[in-house]
Amino acid sequence: MPDGNSIPTLKDQLCFALYSTAHAVTRAYKPLLDQFGLTYPQYLVLLVLWEQDGMAVKEIGEQLFLDSGTLTPLLKRMEAAKLVVRRRDSKDERQVRVNLTAKGQELRAKAPDIAHTLFCQFGQTLPELVALREELNQIRTRFQPHARS
Repeated sequence: MPDGNSIPTLKDQLCFALYSTAHAVTRAYKPLLDQFGLTYPQYLVLLVLWEQDGMAVKEIGEQLFLDSGTLTPLLKRMEAAKLVVRRRDSKDERQVRVNLTAKGQELRAKAPDIAHTLFCQFGQTLPELVALREELNQIRTRFQPHARS
């Protein structure tokens, strides 16, 4: 690690290690998701809806740390692909709820295969990956108040 007076090189940057690792993992997902016509962000939306279908767009955005300007076009593409339907909430017309279609629900059966393939590529034990995930979640939580919406 560099001293406090010099500019760290790229290889010394923790933020670059996080960024490039996230990018590499996302690239590893690509061939697995391509066979279903999904992008990684679409897969994340499906993961959220498989846990709780019928969520409001705002709730999905909160879980994925995405703003509506990013999420709305993504959901429109998913709707065009017949994976989800978007409807105004009957109790609060300001909210849009997102529901899985039969096609979106059917993809859930393929999700374990995707997760297992990626798990094997990490080359670490389950306890190691759980610990890593928890540490990354803690780091994100500490940085969240500093992030601008």
